[in-house]
Amino acid sequence: MEKLNVQVPGENYHQGLISCQVACPVHTDARGYVRAIADGRFEEAYLIARGPNPFASICGRICGAPCEAACRRGKVPRVDDDGRFVANDRPVSIRALKRFACDQAGPEARPTAEVLEAVRSFVPFVAANTEEIAALLNSCLDGRIAKANGERIAIIGAGPAGLAAAHDLALLGFAPVVFEIEPVAAGMLAVGVPAYRLPRELIQKEVAVIEALGVEIRCGVTIGKDISFAELRRDFAAVLIAVGAKASRGLGLPGENGPRVFGGVDLLRAVSLGERLDIGGNVVVIGGGNVAYDVARTVVRQIAYDTARTAARLAGTARVHLASLESLEEMPADTVEILEGDEEGVERHNGWGPVEILRDGEGKVSGVRFRKCLRVYDENKKFAPLYDDQITDVIPCDTVLLSVGQAPALSFLEDGGADIEMMRPGWPKVDPRLLTTTGKGVFVAGDLAHGTRLLIDAVASGKAAARSIYQFVTGRTLAADSVSAHNILEHYRRERGYESLRRTAVPVIHPEERLHHPETVVETGYTRAEAMREASRCLDCGVTPVFDGVRCVLCGGCADVCPTECLKLVSLDSLALNGDLTAAIEHSLGTDADLKENSAILKDEDRCIRCALCAQRCPADAISMERISYSTFWRTV
Repeated sequence: MEKLNVQVPGENYHQGLISCQVACPVHTDARGYVRAIADGRFEEAYLIARGPNPFASICGRICGAPCEAACRRGKVPRVDDDGRFVANDRPVSIRALKRFACDQAGPEARPTAEVLEAVRSFVPFVAANTEEIAALLNSCLDGRIAKANGERIAIIGAGPAGLAAAHDLALLGFAPVVFEIEPVAAGMLAVGVPAYRLPRELIQKEVAVIEALGVEIRCGVTIGKDISFAELRRDFAAVLIAVGAKASRGLGLPGENGPRVFGGVDLLRAVSLGERLDIGGNVVVIGGGNVAYDVARTVVRQIAYDTARTAARLAGTARVHLASLESLEEMPADTVEILEGDEEGVERHNGWGPVEILRDGEGKVSGVRFRKCLRVYDENKKFAPLYDDQITDVIPCDTVLLSVGQAPALSFLEDGGADIEMMRPGWPKVDPRLLTTTGKGVFVAGDLAHGTRLLIDAVASGKAAARSIYQFVTGRTLAADSVSAHNILEHYRRERGYESLRRTAVPVIHPEERLHHPETVVETGYTRAEAMREASRCLDCGVTPVFDGVRCVLCGGCADVCPTECLKLVSLDSLALNGDLTAAIEHSLGTDADLKENSAILKDEDRCIRCALCAQRCPADAISMERISYSTFWRTV
């Protein structure tokens, strides 16, 4: 019989139980704010969400939500009335719940000063939140952190990485100055994410809170033109490069160079800033990611809006195609983007690779020739597309938009950046831990630090860069100490029927209404009742049944009553012995124990729904429901 592989809980085992928080790059206590919403404590929910994340309101709208991918609710098996497995449940809608909390108590709901005061005065006792702003603030106030002396730090780029760094640097006693090439702050959030997903007024309010901390933002400044990189290095104590990958990449296709072939992010920027591009009425977007869908859905709206305003085109004549190498199942775009794109009329072409952009005798775009893509990735999951050149197709069009990736633009390094080595053209060599370059006092964050990832990854790298800059300028290191507590919950109960609740879809407006204006927001968000219902689906993974091995009589009652069969009573000789397990057995039973005569209770954490039935059933009071909590304190080393 095959032996069972089991894990013996270690010292930090319970920290990993809160999987949503572990998955978040800034370690947001998602469990904390979701449970606060379930209890109707909406301001507290916002403050927990805002603690580690200066872009909580924006993340509530557009975050890629790695927390949801890790949510244990999505791993709990669902069974039919006959007890047969149907499918796993769906994760809690954490991102939409964050938006709800921010709508109730964030900068979109009250003045900047009130938000800042609420955040400053909020000191929660939450799980392992090593980035908690209130803890950082209070550590500065009580002397555990020696603040900087107002040294000026230059930050190139006012995107999420740059502003997150500026936010923390201001708290640490620096005077950050952010230089932004665009006329507005927030980088790609303002000029790359369409307004139908992220309202511009919300961005301004989120940025205003950061400015209120003492961050100076200078928009419309081009480094290398208005001020040189050498001047920044001379006049500032440190320089952080957080420009992001904003330049559209081409494919080098025949016919690519010429009119009416644009980069996708160039189109998004033009629309966001009210600039006009010569876009026709028959458009092909090449790409399969979220940015490609942002581009396609933006064009759909622009065409519909122009048609409604000018009647220049007959309804139904405009078409927007989206062609991707990947099959529908492989597309990197979020499922919701694909579904909403389909609803809005984006015509999807999966499994096709572009070969040539066709032009007529006058040089105008007439179509794109594609070949069939049989495979995108090889057996090692590496990008290695395989084509069938015998199967081709042409999509007629008058405009082509390329959305196949971006690259950074670092030409400003020519004056003052000779000592900054490149890993490859356009990408500096970076220390992944300290985010330093080979140039003294020059740091990077965001895309330059880790490649193009999620918004929340950019925020995390900006915060990490701030701590490295603190160490470089002051010669001191910041350390975070966590204090844990295990609290027994004597009267622990869950909402009635929480285990059978299905995920509540995020409300959206009708597809026809979305096209009335390019900035009409698609998601309307949860109502109070919907938010509390969805939040009550959270398993509250900070709570866990704890077993007292001395009291346990191994009757198996807990396993019998468990609704998800997460508990199992087994003989010790059925377990695959390893160092930790052997040590635990010898500590409990001695070295001469007969494994066949002794048993153990195994627990599958991914199936446990924290219902407490095991604790209620136990005849020996050997099981207690306990909440594991952590509080963070910063200090200077």
